[in-house]
Amino acid sequence: MPARGPDVTVHAVHEAGDEAPGAAAAASSARWLEKRPPRVLLAGLLGYVGATAAGVASYSHGTGAIAGYLILAGFCGCFLGVVVWVGSADWFWWMWPLVGAMSALGLAEVAFARGDAFYLAAALLVPVVAHLKRRAWPVVAAAAAAGLVVPWAVRSWHESLGWGPAISIFFTSLLVLAFSETLSSNQALHDAQAEIARLASEAERVRIARDLHDLLGHSLTAITMKAELAGRLVGPGLSDAAREIGEIEALSRQALADVRAAVADYRDLTVAGELARARELLRVSGVTAELPGSTDVVDPAHQELLAWAIREGVTNVARHAKATRCTVTLSRHAVEITDDGTSATPAHQGDPATTGHGLSGLAERVAAAAGALEAGPRSPQGWRLWVSLEPAGTASP
Repeated sequence: MPARGPDVTVHAVHEAGDEAPGAAAAASSARWLEKRPPRVLLAGLLGYVGATAAGVASYSHGTGAIAGYLILAGFCGCFLGVVVWVGSADWFWWMWPLVGAMSALGLAEVAFARGDAFYLAAALLVPVVAHLKRRAWPVVAAAAAAGLVVPWAVRSWHESLGWGPAISIFFTSLLVLAFSETLSSNQALHDAQAEIARLASEAERVRIARDLHDLLGHSLTAITMKAELAGRLVGPGLSDAAREIGEIEALSRQALADVRAAVADYRDLTVAGELARARELLRVSGVTAELPGSTDVVDPAHQELLAWAIREGVTNVARHAKATRCTVTLSRHAVEITDDGTSATPAHQGDPATTGHGLSGLAERVAAAAGALEAGPRSPQGWRLWVSLEPAGTASP
């Protein structure tokens, strides 16, 4: 299993051209599913229409049979309308009138196909279950019960319990529900992968900005100081040299100011902002978030570093933990991120700086601030990241 520290360099490459493998797979599955519902609906319709048509042929003759077939044709037309408009922006408004018309036609068909007319209820419930999902089960139960009992209850039909229509209604609804849930899960996975890739790319941009400021900023500061010192050492007879050195100093100061201005936007992180991002990321990842309701307890001097810790910890939970719950706990000088995931590996038990680029960068920041960082598995399962900026010697929570 991969280490919990995110490799943001890989995601930066993905942002430049390629989707992350998980996001690409989820998007491909979602596209596959989106293309199939009309075909699935049509295939189911043909089977149920055939069973009902056989009932019309068995129980109706002459004008009655013609009326039964015409009603069946009207039902098919309404169902095809549902298939045509499914997935469109305004399909919700078209679906319910068509479902109402199909219900009326299905009830009318009972007079001509008797118990076999209840096969149409299985087709009728396809768009209802697809839209209402689990909320449609009372309707499904009622339709299955009617298909089972009505043929037996109407004594003049001389029929037994309608097991065929009842089973068709139940299992068709179950299949449509599973199909809809799979589509929703794939879409949620795609959204989560896209959000994770975006956050990882943003973390990479911030890392580049930090390195640019630390490396180029320090070099420009040294050049400025050297130029200032050289200007002081130049003798009175070297006015041209003194002027050139002064221009070098001015240029280096301006370049340093430009570098700081360029990276300023990337370095402005707050605990409140990261908690808001964490809530959304965990939501789309299917992880229950237990986050503090207020950030007033945090020392303002530690806002940026603790915000970095929250971003790193929550990103790792979303990407690697396979968790169902994530908890963030704040104090004045510290933050703790824990989860109940199952993907911890022995590599996590070593030095945090070796567990991944993200944790390594965070460890460097914490060390520079004379703080403490602990990262490792919890008992019996899960992962814990703790960052404290309290005075040396303070015990971890």
